[in-house]
Amino acid sequence: MDNVTNRPSNPFGMTYPCEPAVPGYGDANAHFHVVGDHPGVHGGADSGIPFTDHPTGERLQRALTAGGLLAATGTPPDVAGTFLSYLYPCADGDPDDADYARVEPQFDAELRAITAHVLLPVGARASRYVLETYTAHRVPDDLGSLHATELRSGGFLVVPVADPAEWADGAERRLVESLRELQRTDYRREADLGRFSAGESPYFVR
Repeated sequence: MDNVTNRPSNPFGMTYPCEPAVPGYGDANAHFHVVGDHPGVHGGADSGIPFTDHPTGERLQRALTAGGLLAATGTPPDVAGTFLSYLYPCADGDPDDADYARVEPQFDAELRAITAHVLLPVGARASRYVLETYTAHRVPDDLGSLHATELRSGGFLVVPVADPAEWADGAERRLVESLRELQRTDYRREADLGRFSAGESPYFVR
């Protein structure tokens, strides 16, 4: 059996209908899953690693590091309990709706394999998709109003992140503070099934 945690890049061996691709990168047992849009807006077309080699991605890396979700910035970043991926991982130009639909099965399969407790969609498209697909929350017209806000749902805790290219008026500071505060709480989305088994030990499952 493969230990997928030894493969930070594309740990589940996803294949994509495009070339080149920027697959998910990070800890396959992550508590936090950062979801970007595509390499053209958040970086990684040359390195093959999400949120790298691009001013927007690098700005997000700095905030995630200050907020405790990355151990250090870089190409690749030093991940610790965090996974990074894109809705559309192909570095082949600007995707349209049909392009996103083509890779949705791979994205969904990877997200459910990671099973992070917290989803952090970055930018309007990723935020809308995550809220509509994985929560029962209403999607507001002004998605920017949800920046760095905790939205609890049955399966995931979601913290939408405004696109770093549009950050202003303390948006980076609010995200960092929100992430630090989140980690001081019990953010895990788990159920204790220990009451159904013999003994007194807890048995947590996602």
